[in-house]
Amino acid sequence: MQVILLDKVVNLGNLGEIVKVKDGYARNFLIPQGRARRATEEAKAEFEAKRAELEKAAAAKLAESQTQGEKLAGTTVKLTQKAGVDGRLFGSVTNFDIAEELNKQGYKVVKAQVRMPNGPIKHVGESSVQVALHTDVVVDINVHVYGETA
Repeated sequence: MQVILLDKVVNLGNLGEIVKVKDGYARNFLIPQGRARRATEEAKAEFEAKRAELEKAAAAKLAESQTQGEKLAGTTVKLTQKAGVDGRLFGSVTNFDIAEELNKQGYKVVKAQVRMPNGPIKHVGESSVQVALHTDVVVDINVHVYGETA
């Protein structure tokens, strides 16, 4: 299916590009989230009319993400979990836990924005995690996990 991208999509393209994607990806993900539209002649003409407005909105969104990224860079998140004597956690620290703690600190972060390259944290100590605020804005933060004996 041919779609017009209404937003920058990682590994696919930028705003305004017409790309060919699988039907299911377009119908189930891109179109419902408002990131793409079917590439019909009518849609192409309508997109060209709104192009400047969409580019302005995308630039504003990027600028907002960059300012939030500057504030968030180098932030330390401190979490306490139950752990054994050897330093292993009974559970794990997931992207949900980190996003929840960042929201408590005043940052608007959704759990899908928290990227954990090594999977959930299962040990007491310090770890580095990435937060993707925008496709072009990725910030590293530190996570300190403290053990609490049961």
